Amino acid sequence: MTKAVLAGLQLPHQSDLEIEDNLAELAQLAEDAGLVVTAHIVQRRGKPVPATYVGLGKLDEIKSLLDGDDYIIIFDDELTPAQQGNCSEFLDAPVLDRSQLILDIFARRAWTKEGKIQVELAQLKYLLPRLAGHGTALSRLGGGIGTRGPGETKLETDRRRIRKRIADLEAELDFVRKVRQLQMSGRKRSGVPLVTLVGYTNAGKSALFSALTDAPAFVEDQLFATLDPLIRKWQISESEWVYLSDTVGFMRKLPHTVIAAFRATLEEVLAADLLLHVLDASHPLVEQQKTAVDEVLREIGCDTPIISVYNKIDKVCGPLITGPGDLQVSALTKANLESVGIAVSRFFASHFVVRRYLLPFDQLALLSVIHEQGEVFDEQYQADGVLVEAKIKKTLANRLNQYEVKP
Repeated sequence: MTKAVLAGLQLPHQSDLEIEDNLAELAQLAEDAGLVVTAHIVQRRGKPVPATYVGLGKLDEIKSLLDGDDYIIIFDDELTPAQQGNCSEFLDAPVLDRSQLILDIFARRAWTKEGKIQVELAQLKYLLPRLAGHGTALSRLGGGIGTRGPGETKLETDRRRIRKRIADLEAELDFVRKVRQLQMSGRKRSGVPLVTLVGYTNAGKSALFSALTDAPAFVEDQLFATLDPLIRKWQISESEWVYLSDTVGFMRKLPHTVIAAFRATLEEVLAADLLLHVLDASHPLVEQQKTAVDEVLREIGCDTPIISVYNKIDKVCGPLITGPGDLQVSALTKANLESVGIAVSRFFASHFVVRRYLLPFDQLALLSVIHEQGEVFDEQYQADGVLVEAKIKKTLANRLNQYEVKP
């Protein structure tokens, strides 16, 4: 079995606990990819070495640990093409970085056509800049393109082929995005709200999804166990139900190519009426994980309301301090699980209102907006316009004040 040596830098702003957690996370990624981790190497530096990321002394130390041919060295940060090539030549062994390892795991976990397209697109965008001038390093990447030491003509051919494949995949993904938008429009027209689970990978989103909906989901103690979005009906009270969606988990240092490629999937997040941010309450760096998720949400332009749900309280020793409105639950033991449905029901009760409007015929575009964003209970065409009764968001109701029919 292939062995792995992990390497990372500790920069001045990083604590020992943060570095330890980063490498523990990297080790789990490596093990999920089928590797056996034999050593961790950390160097404290003010900044990375431009040519080799870590110093030559550390590379010598890493090389001394390689007692056979079947080794891979994995760096905890994304390497530049030059750094990756130089390290691979110095160590005479394959060198990966965190981004490439994540992409490898994504390739193993994606099972729908959409997921496979997104993963391949991210892999090719990662690989393309690494083709130029690093033939030997490229052959060690295991990317399946070219042979050891290919010439420039071969590399140029590969670049053109990859760019063509990227264009084809982006066209396929654009079609998938349009289909998904039609599906989301259908759900919007139904007037049923969409609630989406987000959170750091392995925070227990899929377990919570399964517990809330009584539906089977892939629940494993693995990073990125869920890549393809799942949507189920969730009965939040005797008279109310919503759509609940489970999405891909986020992570610190998530490659930008992954975020870009998974935008179609992440549209489930952008389309949601409410996000449930699931956090691992038992993790010592839970607040840093929360920040990492918030950063990704900002990057994709998400401003959807959020309720924080601290999961795995069954693993917490002592009191758990959270903010006002935050929930504390256990998907495993189902402790306080009813509080999630109550909080969601209260949210929609406070953000939606039932109103009656008389819309003039020259304002029928507003009727389409009501159908798109609300739930229409009654619609009657009259001589002076359309009388409509619907449940809509308060923000939309404020726009329609002048057309409201008072009781």
